[in-house]
Amino acid sequence: MHLKCFLLLPILSLVLSAHLRFTIPTTAALNPSILPPSTSATLTTLKTHYSAPLRSDNTFDFRNVTTGSYLLDVHCHTHSFAPLRVDVTVGSIEGVGGEMVEAWGTFRGNEWGNKGEAMGVEIEKNIWKFPVRAAGVKEYLVERAGFSPLSILKSPMILIAIVSMGLVFGMPYLMDNMDPEMKAEFEERQKSGGVGATAGVQNIQNFDAAAWLAGTGKDAKKGEAQGKITK
Repeated sequence: MHLKCFLLLPILSLVLSAHLRFTIPTTAALNPSILPPSTSATLTTLKTHYSAPLRSDNTFDFRNVTTGSYLLDVHCHTHSFAPLRVDVTVGSIEGVGGEMVEAWGTFRGNEWGNKGEAMGVEIEKNIWKFPVRAAGVKEYLVERAGFSPLSILKSPMILIAIVSMGLVFGMPYLMDNMDPEMKAEFEERQKSGGVGATAGVQNIQNFDAAAWLAGTGKDAKKGEAQGKITK
């Protein structure tokens, strides 16, 4: 009895396996024929690993894939491809094979149960066919940004300096072209403002910070004033 079970194991492994084929379609962004011959794809789980090279018809062919939930990765040093989650389960569609195969987009760093868009499947001669999408071209070198004189004007400090220089050099011309009465009024206000500013500067210079922090500044001034009045 044990001998019969042992002999049936290879047959069961062949029955519970699927033939998968992943195709790289030709798009405006990618022509699969320019991919390097070292391009390959892997189907992996925690315990199982399948690998397939890129064929001349731009496909990856996996034979005898047993049941399980796999991660499909395409390894290429010129282009990056979106990973796929591929589930091989027991079942059948239209009597094809003994397996049910489904594929979804997946996201790295997320939970395995977080499925993306379901991929379309084609069944032809017991072969399950799925497309593989290219995500973009890999960039290994960073292009150095060129120098542009206009980029200097984007700095706030440069803009402030330009405005200040315009006021310094442009104010004399404005004063010369100003109406005499308005000019006299402006000079008058400037003088009065200058006196007030000078008084404010003197008050700041005479300010006793230590006495203010100690709370004795006003009391000392009042005592000095009373002493002068008594004398």
